[in-house]
Amino acid sequence: MRMIDETAVANQKLWEAEVQNGCGYTIPWLNLNVTLLRRFANGELAALPEPLDCISPPSIFSDIVGKDVLCLAAGGGQQTAVFGLLGANVTVVDLTAGQLQGDKQAAVHYGYPVTCVQADMRDLSALADSSFDLVFQADSLSYVPDVRQVYREVARVLRPNGLYRIKHYQPVAHAVEADEHGYYIERPYAQKIYHREDGGVEFRHYMDDIFGGLIETGLQLQQVIDVGRNITPDPQAAPRSWAHQDAYVGGGFIIIAVKRDA
Repeated sequence: MRMIDETAVANQKLWEAEVQNGCGYTIPWLNLNVTLLRRFANGELAALPEPLDCISPPSIFSDIVGKDVLCLAAGGGQQTAVFGLLGANVTVVDLTAGQLQGDKQAAVHYGYPVTCVQADMRDLSALADSSFDLVFQADSLSYVPDVRQVYREVARVLRPNGLYRIKHYQPVAHAVEADEHGYYIERPYAQKIYHREDGGVEFRHYMDDIFGGLIETGLQLQQVIDVGRNITPDPQAAPRSWAHQDAYVGGGFIIIAVKRDA
């Protein structure tokens, strides 16, 4: 696999370590309730319970049987398992071999095929033009410096009228830190790059890059969902936990974009 730059090297090392450490994002979902997933795909449920609540919105699953789906930078045997069980033809691209092993494990466990490609999300040259009906990406774009690089690749591999589902952090929330006294903003808004203590490298993306980049790439906005606006604080959530932070600070937003015919 071609390593694009030092950022890719650092983040690949980070996520290989996360696999070894058993991070929750690296553990395959091997106890999924297929009936529950089908009810969600049919629109009978507005959302799935944790940790499946990251699988949304239900509208993109309503006609997924037989569709070609790319789970982008989404290794670990989680999102691919949902799509595979719902009857999609699933391909997953991830920077980390350990994450892709989780996708293979889930596919063997449930008995559906999956195509695994180890690659940087900014370089999808291993994939053919116009080969996917849906590209599903969680909040992994914070690991690349320029969202436009990824957008261009997504637009190339999508078929006409294909959908791109992506989750972004709120630019302000991306710099939120916490201590025993509460939440605070640690870095200036103009500071884009963040070198983590564990060696990972993350980037803040601004609204003009997030939305302007999609428009420049020729992808049309279809829907924007503010994930945090309807979260009710959980009195059991520990301060500084993701559940607590999302309720008080707001986590991010989901964008659905469509590739129109030229």
